[in-house]
Amino acid sequence: MTILLAVALVAALLAAAFLFAPRQEVVTKVEIDATPAQVWALLGDPGSYRDWNPFILSMEGELAEGATLVNRMRPETGSEMTFRPVVLKVAPARELRWLGRLFLPRIFDGEHYFILDGCQGGTRLVHGENFHGVLLWFIDVKRFAGDFDRMNAALKARVEAGPIGLGKGR
Repeated sequence: MTILLAVALVAALLAAAFLFAPRQEVVTKVEIDATPAQVWALLGDPGSYRDWNPFILSMEGELAEGATLVNRMRPETGSEMTFRPVVLKVAPARELRWLGRLFLPRIFDGEHYFILDGCQGGTRLVHGENFHGVLLWFIDVKRFAGDFDRMNAALKARVEAGPIGLGKGR
């Protein structure tokens, strides 16, 4: 009976941990001197990532809702890893979202997003990720802000350099 009670208590604690798993968000922004369509020409071209992106080293797959991508990334403070997010939203020249997950829901989920807003002849890019899961008690996701900033700066530099080289990653 004591073992059953201990098992039930552990199961209840695990269920509560998953139910009340923490959430955190990392948000970065950059102003790009180009239209949203010009920014999207690069951001929306998975094959080009290997040519300009210091964070997401490569992206394979189709940017279509429900599709699975194969992204290889290298955080500045960590090792290279491959993840397979599912594309949630593709609105050309406006928004891109995908959901990456470690094994099962609420262990370590990340909804990564890019929002492009036209402003004063240019584009304001909001680039972030909503994290949710029990591993957030042990991982400081704020460390990814620097990686997002590096990616934003590389995207800005590449787009502002002009159309030369856009789409050559395919």
